[in-house]
Amino acid sequence: MPLQTFRYAACGGGNTVLDILVSTFCFNYFVNHNITFLFPSIHLTVSQHIAALICGLCVTFPVGFYLSRYVVFQETSAKKSWQLVKYLLVVMFCVVLNYGFLKFFFEVLKWKFLVSKILTTAFVVVFSYLSQRNFTFKAPLEP
Repeated sequence: MPLQTFRYAACGGGNTVLDILVSTFCFNYFVNHNITFLFPSIHLTVSQHIAALICGLCVTFPVGFYLSRYVVFQETSAKKSWQLVKYLLVVMFCVVLNYGFLKFFFEVLKWKFLVSKILTTAFVVVFSYLSQRNFTFKAPLEP
């Protein structure tokens, strides 16, 4: 196994476990019901499992970026600010995937939250690794 793949598996695995722990904790103990946001012209209700997803993201986004930048993809010479923008784009797409899969498994199939979260994570991890390696932290071509 290449060293970079091992590092991604170790760092990503740790960050994924952190996400599952934070999300599950928030789902079971912190977010006990739907959350409603009232804006002047918008009434937005966030379900319990999506609120837990957001809580996990708030913790794992910065942790994931710094682990990816400084541990996994060390050889890159691209600017950190540009990598952060690209990382944010990939993470936002991963959030959309998370949201869709989580809604499908939890709301449509009526599976337990933890099972839904773990299966969703398995799909998203594959996409995330490939996009981070080939887009976010890809070394720029030399002139």
